[in-house]
Amino acid sequence: MQKVEHIGIAVKNMPKAVALYTKLLGVDPYKTETVESEQVKTVFFQVGETKIELLEATHPDSVIAKYIEKKGEGMHHIAYEVTDIQAEMERMKGEGFVLLNEQPKRGADNKLVCFLHPKSAGGVLIELCQEIR
Repeated sequence: MQKVEHIGIAVKNMPKAVALYTKLLGVDPYKTETVESEQVKTVFFQVGETKIELLEATHPDSVIAKYIEKKGEGMHHIAYEVTDIQAEMERMKGEGFVLLNEQPKRGADNKLVCFLHPKSAGGVLIELCQEIR
């Protein structure tokens, strides 16, 4: 793992959350993207090397909608940058972590992603992400 790539935050109302984080961070978002396969709209902010990803459900049955229903708005995941996602997934499996997807999938911000189940990672949803080259 290279570094924390971003922190994902689940939100109910994207315009309201964007206004809040614009004031909080003192910068405008640099990217908005809908990931149809995950039924989520994302908005990214960056301050220095730190990225914040806001996540809003685009469908009531999406993972984000279910997360907010169960836990409310707030931190959803921590993403770590990796150079070789396949190798890192194998390493994680070998260390006893439970992968939520067996193959990397296309995520937001031009990344391949894989998630580790929170029950195998101390209660935290971990995302591995690799830049698509």
